[in-house]
Amino acid sequence: MSILDYIIFGLYLVGILAVGFYHFRRNNDLDDYYVGGRKMSPYHVGLSIVATDVGGGFSIGLGGLGFTMGLSGSWLLFTGLVGAWLSAVLIIPRLKTADTRLGLFTYPDFLRHRYGEGVALVAALISGIGYLGFTGGQVLAGAKLASATIITQAPWGLSPLHFSLLVIGVVTIAYTVVGGMKAVIYTDTVQWIILLAGLILVTIPLALWGELGGITGLRRALPPEFFSLTNIEPITLLNWAVTIIPIWLIAMTLYQRVYACGSVRDAKRAWYLAGLLEWPTMAFMGVFLGMCARVMFPDVESEMGLPLLIKTALPVGITGLLIAAYFSAIMSTADSCLMAASGNFVGDIITRYFLHGLSPAAAMRLSHGVTLVVGTAAIVLASRFEKVLEAILFAYSFMVSGLFVPTLGAYFWRRSGSLAALLSMLSGGSTTLLLETGVLELPGSLAGTGMTFTVYGLAVSALVFVVGSLLRPGNLRPLPKGH
Repeated sequence: MSILDYIIFGLYLVGILAVGFYHFRRNNDLDDYYVGGRKMSPYHVGLSIVATDVGGGFSIGLGGLGFTMGLSGSWLLFTGLVGAWLSAVLIIPRLKTADTRLGLFTYPDFLRHRYGEGVALVAALISGIGYLGFTGGQVLAGAKLASATIITQAPWGLSPLHFSLLVIGVVTIAYTVVGGMKAVIYTDTVQWIILLAGLILVTIPLALWGELGGITGLRRALPPEFFSLTNIEPITLLNWAVTIIPIWLIAMTLYQRVYACGSVRDAKRAWYLAGLLEWPTMAFMGVFLGMCARVMFPDVESEMGLPLLIKTALPVGITGLLIAAYFSAIMSTADSCLMAASGNFVGDIITRYFLHGLSPAAAMRLSHGVTLVVGTAAIVLASRFEKVLEAILFAYSFMVSGLFVPTLGAYFWRRSGSLAALLSMLSGGSTTLLLETGVLELPGSLAGTGMTFTVYGLAVSALVFVVGSLLRPGNLRPLPKGH
């Protein structure tokens, strides 16, 4: 990178941080901070959903999939399209109507209305811990990008990757502590327009025709199966679907954006837009760049190929701007995840059970402090992973296994019981966590199937929930009617 690139990169990030400080001064209460005043544009929200869901982490991960398997890696984000559109049709009308009547702030607020305090508390703990892992994956993505493009040497005997992890983590936490939902959504809009335009109009043409000799050159350099959409094992596609589609029903960041919309119609528009931006737009762009990176840098670790391509293929000035946009996408995803975890711990646990009656100003200060602690924990967690996609899917698995089945019941099954929901969350989440960490091992016949541990966590959760609800049916509080 040239001096001009570094200057553009620095000015871009200063501008993004300035937006955060601007809204920090305008946020008057938790309604502003966590749900953007409940009147955000569906187009801003749609772009923000993609920035949060795909973010820099999935972008780097998609590049790694394109590097290793070609176009078939795009199926990862097809699950995002399915999840977004199913949510728009089945979930948003019920959820947004409830929010309009009840003034909800968090995902556990919805479960609290349906099941009661105990279920909401456990859901807040699972969601908050899960978002620690997701945030760690985003910080790791930023560190990989930084160590490949900007921080190629490190002080204090640290590797460039670990020093980058520290730097990106500190910057992300600083932005998160002062930001708020409005800052996140508005900056997401700007930076994703820049990122998409930069990738489509500049990066792909320059990499393909400037470095590789066009499509013909790329085809000669890669195996034929890299250009097929069937170069994927069915079990891999099943594992992605089981892990990612349910997240659209339980993600705290998505609930906050439903609450941030002004109406059911606006929320549905935002979700339809987000689905199309995930697949085919971002999906094929990410894996295609990963394929180009494989040709240019065949010997590097798969997730490092895309950052090196951006550093090498782009002209002076554009490199700094596009890398800054990538960093901003990573920061905004981490920001949203940290706010989700902070909202769980502050709104659903601390102020509800320990610190009652705080003034809006005191609640804001508490939110900033908790966000700082959660962000620090996320940096430590990120240092335990080597693969960005591995960290993200680990967090997804834990949350989905514990939360999906009881949440599905809260929307669609009148017999759903509170005790069954509580036991289902604990059994499903702990099953996946114990399997992921190696404390439990599957029997030989199951270990060889190749199925993600999420399947087993969901199976345990569903069994406990259904049997428990049949034995002790619940008396769910009704959802408000009308749109």
